Amino acid sequence: MSRRLGAAVVAIATLAGCSSNGQPQDELMVSDNPVAATAAHSPAPATTPAGTVRPLAAASAAIVDDRSRTLVVAVDNPPGLRLYQLDALDREPRTVDLATAAESLALAAEGGPLLAATGKTVVRVDLASAEVTPATVDGTAANAAAYRDSTLVAVRDRKSVAVLEGTGTRTITGGLLSADQVYAVGDRAAVLDRLRNAVFELDVAKGTVGEGLRAGQGATNGTVDRFGRILVTDTRGGALLAFSLDPLLMRQRYPVPGGPFAIAFDPRRDLAWVTLTETNEVVGFDVAGEQPEQRYRFPTVGQPNSVAVDPASGRVVVASANGGGVQVIEP
Repeated sequence: MSRRLGAAVVAIATLAGCSSNGQPQDELMVSDNPVAATAAHSPAPATTPAGTVRPLAAASAAIVDDRSRTLVVAVDNPPGLRLYQLDALDREPRTVDLATAAESLALAAEGGPLLAATGKTVVRVDLASAEVTPATVDGTAANAAAYRDSTLVAVRDRKSVAVLEGTGTRTITGGLLSADQVYAVGDRAAVLDRLRNAVFELDVAKGTVGEGLRAGQGATNGTVDRFGRILVTDTRGGALLAFSLDPLLMRQRYPVPGGPFAIAFDPRRDLAWVTLTETNEVVGFDVAGEQPEQRYRFPTVGQPNSVAVDPASGRVVVASANGGGVQVIEP
């Protein structure tokens, strides 16, 4: 696959370090009081959602595990998880109760366990038994990712990344205003800072935050593709961004109007599925070439803040954040 550095890269400056008072020195900051980008508010759906829709309360996250054939959807009220049999979605899901709604879901490995970031806890869920094992962190767990034999946790209010290793915990700090998502890419790792609006390298072994690059005008979510890139939605800027970590570079910037927000990657078809909350749509982009190419576009449920994909069948799952249900699309 071509990895040519596009013209967009020359406009991206490497972010500076910290000042003597511990605050990042960032000439590209547009405000002394930055506000993190969030999903654009959706209008009432004007078109019937594609595929089938199952009723469900407001959802905050969704993920598919191919090996166990499980779809997991996090719901807000009451807080919990719904575990669906992916090949029999008409059956009632298993339920896992949580003390606090999960902001994000991730897989520690194929087949699980599931990692649910909820409040001050990362909950590990066995997908076969639905057994829950909590791990407490010092702060608000926003997101988690498996990294080698450990778990990285974005701790938003502490502006840090916790490293859970066996029974111990280390903390990585430095230069962050907020830690919102973490990504493991082979032996490398990165963190998305929504307030500083940048992707930063992490040296997990040394426990340091490395160089960072601006992530558009207001990045919100990201995922890792099979080419070792981090695909990020620039919600404010209306774009899909692609970053490499070896070295840290913005490889692509592709305009995506409509408030791009949630993102999931299909590794068998090289499709990045992105929800557009301004228009209640989900779009599938082929990202194997020099720039993304749109392959699919479907109308969705209202406020489509979550998306997941089944690599085996190519089915796309979109979950509504305002109680519009769970939608399953067969492209």
